[in-house]
Amino acid sequence: TLLPPKLFPPEQRMVLLACGPFTPSDGVAFEPLSDLLEVVARDRPDVVVLFGPFLDAKHEQVESCQLLSSFSDVFRLCLRTIIEGTRSAGSQLVLVPSLRDVSHEFVYPQPPFALPDLPKEDRA
Repeated sequence: TLLPPKLFPPEQRMVLLACGPFTPSDGVAFEPLSDLLEVVARDRPDVVVLFGPFLDAKHEQVESCQLLSSFSDVFRLCLRTIIEGTRSAGSQLVLVPSLRDVSHEFVYPQPPFALPDLPKEDRA
């Protein structure tokens, strides 16, 4: 009997996928994101794919401009939290923007995130 060659090595890969928004409806403290990052630290997936919105344009506090910082500052804080929270797990991180991301261009298809202040070691 002829068997097809194995296309993939026998080791398993773990991929974690999650969709935003990553804030509760009553605030922008990113508690759900913190809970997710605890799972990443515990399970150490090979790849973490996060789909936006990271800061949702439909969030009540965003729509009514009740944030204490600019949209870009809150978004940078969110990204810093994600990067620092996944670094120790050694996971490859993929961020996919949403049309509802308040700090990203509202066009389709969306361009990649522009992150000029991201440290060189954290860039792909």
